[in-house]
Amino acid sequence: MSVRDPLPEWPLFGLTDDVRPALAQAQGAGLACALATLVAVDGGGPRPAGTQMVFAPGITAGYFSGGCVESDVADHAFACLEDGAPRRLVYGEGSPWPDIRLLCGARIEIFVERVAVDDPALAELLAAYRARRPVTWVSDGVRRACAEAVTPWPGAGVIRRHEPTARLIVVGGDPSALAIAQLGAQSEFETTLVRPKGPATPPPIPGLAYRREEPAEAFAAIGIDPWTAIAIATHDLEIDRAALRAALPSAAGYVGLLGARRRIADRLAPLLAEGLPESALAKLHAPIGLDIGGKAPWEVAVSVIGEIMALRYARASGKTSTTSPAEASAAPPVRRKSASAAAKTLTSEES
Repeated sequence: MSVRDPLPEWPLFGLTDDVRPALAQAQGAGLACALATLVAVDGGGPRPAGTQMVFAPGITAGYFSGGCVESDVADHAFACLEDGAPRRLVYGEGSPWPDIRLLCGARIEIFVERVAVDDPALAELLAAYRARRPVTWVSDGVRRACAEAVTPWPGAGVIRRHEPTARLIVVGGDPSALAIAQLGAQSEFETTLVRPKGPATPPPIPGLAYRREEPAEAFAAIGIDPWTAIAIATHDLEIDRAALRAALPSAAGYVGLLGARRRIADRLAPLLAEGLPESALAKLHAPIGLDIGGKAPWEVAVSVIGEIMALRYARASGKTSTTSPAEASAAPPVRRKSASAAAKTLTSEES
């Protein structure tokens, strides 16, 4: 095998789950890359089948096992870059490398292929990534195809669906909104903070876009699709309503509203009176976030990002709901009132 630079001692490359930016970086630098895909997991493991890593000179992204196999996979990846031959690597039971142990006790299979810089499938994958189109990557290591719908052929060992990058729009400007936006950006969401008539200078948060228009105008400029989550956290009744008015009928897959349960009716009743259909409230999560019990900015942020992720994986697995920590621990649950019911009901404090 060829000599390569050792992987960094601190595996920050493993914080990246979506390898498409690394593929774009390699293509932009005119570099062929080795794409490694986890194609089988037996016995449980830290990453699911479909997880990927990318290797090229000066570029490493993704992880499979938390440090058990990455260095060995890198050796095979750079050998693949040299000779172009795909490889199927087995670690755990039945592995030809018994000295490489998986502490989780799993058996995993990883397929490594060389992807040329001018590969048409790579070009389509990155074009779809930029255009926010879902596509499927199919490969046998020599022949590759990438399109919205692809029929796998005999011998195609890699079948990987790529969805558009999760997008997060946070409306607000107080510490809770900033915490949600910062945690979203750190969690690989394509994140934009919307603060109508806010400061001309954006907040100093890396990876965060910023807009100062009214919600409807900002949402139209950003673009709303089913992979978009909208978190409304302004503490301003009129801006909340304006954001809900634009967000609820949109294609957004998630809309959450920050605020006390007793104030939900104030925000929703006028929208229903304007003709907003009750069906549009089905996507609204109010109060926003998982019920973790905390109200400090970072606690709110964790609960919001956690709820968005939980619902994403619930939909992917066919589940229709998520369970709060209180319910899961058999503690007395705090029941969340449906948004439509909240719009019709006033508590004694509000009446």
